[in-house]
Parts: sequence; C-alpha cells; structure tokens
Amino acid sequence: MGRRRAGGTRRSPSLPDVSGFTSSSRALVQGSGRRVLVTGATGLVGSHLVEWLGRSGWYVRTAAAITPSRSDWESYRSTNVEGTRMAVDAARTSGARLMHVSSVAVYGPKGRFRPEGPTVESIPLEPLPERAYYARSKRESEQLVMGAHERGEIWATVVRPDVIYGRRDRQFVPRFAKIFSTIHVMPLPGGGHNTLAIIHAANVADCAIRAATADVAGGKAYNVTNEGDVTLGRFVRLAAAGLGTRVLGLPVPLFVMERGLSTTKRIARWLHLPGAAVLQHASLGFLARDNPFSSELAQRELGWMPVVAPTTGIPDAFRWWKTNR
Repeated sequence: MGRRRAGGTRRSPSLPDVSGFTSSSRALVQGSGRRVLVTGATGLVGSHLVEWLGRSGWYVRTAAAITPSRSDWESYRSTNVEGTRMAVDAARTSGARLMHVSSVAVYGPKGRFRPEGPTVESIPLEPLPERAYYARSKRESEQLVMGAHERGEIWATVVRPDVIYGRRDRQFVPRFAKIFSTIHVMPLPGGGHNTLAIIHAANVADCAIRAATADVAGGKAYNVTNEGDVTLGRFVRLAAAGLGTRVLGLPVPLFVMERGLSTTKRIARWLHLPGAAVLQHASLGFLARDNPFSSELAQRELGWMPVVAPTTGIPDAFRWWKTNR
C-alpha cells in the first residue's frame, strides 16, 4: 500500500485504514480536500485510477489488488463480496464517498441482449445462473453498496464497465495477443462487422471519478461501455498494428461458429467442467453480436465522454503487452 501525490508525497491521516482491502477497484473520496483511497490499485482499472488522480493533483492512498485463487463461488465471494463489505464499513466510519467499480456481468445473459433495445441501467435484473460466480459476486457487491446508500449509512455510486482493456491488462489483451502473434489468423463470425463491447481502462477511470464527485450520482449505477463503433474486424487490424505484425481476418459464417460452440458445450458437459458452458456462450455473443450496452446516462448526467480513442488505445495496449510480457 502507499500514498501518492503528483510532484510529491503527503500524509492523509483522515482517510480510512487500507489494510485488508481486496480485489475490485473502489475509490473512497474524503471531503473537499481531494483525498482518495483506491483499493485494487494494482489491478487494471485501479492502476489507471491512480495515474489519473496523480496527474490531477489528488492525494492518493492505495491498497493492492488480490484476485480469487480459485474459480469457485467461495473464492469470488470472499474476495469480491467481503472486500466490498470492508469498503462499505470504511466509508461508513470515515464519512467518505464510495465509488464502486462493478461490471455489466450483473445483467446476466438474459439482460445482456434484449429485443426491446439497448441494455440500460434501469432494466430489472434477472436471476443469474448458479455457476456464474463472477457475475453473482459483482451483483452481491453492488447490493451491499446500494443498500448502504439507501439506508442513509453512506454516500455511494457505481460504474459498470464492459470488457476492459489497456496497458497492464492481464486477461483480454494477452489472450488475443498470443493468437495474433503465433497463428496470425482470426476467425471473424459473420464477417467481423459487429461492434465490440470494450472500453479502455482510462475511460473507466475518468467516468469513475466523475461519478464519485458528482452529487447527482449518489445511489445510481452508470454503464461505461461505449467508446465508438469498433467492429471486430477493425479491432483485429488495430491490435495487429500495435504488435507490428499482420493478422488475417477470416470471415466465417455464423452457423459454423454456432455448431462449433455446440460441440464445445457437449464436451464441457461430458467432462463436468464447472462454468464452461456459461463462459463459452458469453464468448460467442461477444465475438458475433453488437455491443448491447448504452452509456447515455453517464454522458447525460456526468458529462462523460471517452478520453482515449480506440484508434490510440488498442494499438497502445497490444504494444505494451509485446514489450512487457
């Protein structure tokens, strides 16, 4: 853990103790003195939050991120839910504002793609699959935060990003980068014309601080999910440029991908792999369907707009991976 300030270091004794905080990025903002505690500060969003705050002259204290050690419910619960409970307790004790970084995973597979229109914050949340451990932990964490706000115990707000990328990404960018750097081919379901549900970590950080410092945001959740219409095909080209390589985009009819997914699901059931079917379903939806989420509420109420364009952010993220892997 540590304390930072652009141009120097200074103690902020009125901020809560950071020992024991885990996992998800959160910011506890103290009063008008531009003092903030960032948990999950070594994670993707947390590290970008710390950078953003430091450049803007905030006094920052940090707690490192801890990721679940296993892919089971108890690991996600103890890391995400209990970590959030500690943050709520700290906000209650100190009087700090709490900004919680959640995820669009709270909408679940049924709420993600809706025939009625884009997925917005006001839609009812459907029950989640039992083995959707990550989504369940994010939803329970949100409920802890919002419940404490509704009871008047704390002031809190929530942001819900979709798939996050950027420098220091340990999941999304590495998975694609390894494919692009080895086989140099990427299947494009339906021709790769669908828009991806991705967001740069710096854009999430900007929205998070806007929410934490805006009175209107109290008790509300905001999607931060759109930074332009980046198609799968365009994403592949920008990523390849960042890696300094060529990647062949191979158009594949959607029904071929669906048949392949059906086989994968059968194998997952035969091998009794927990959560594999849910993961594979989400992966096909991500690659083959348009971004279903809307950031209109954040744009209207917080004045949020992306600060990093995908034409800059995508090549930079893959270039960083190539240099630092």
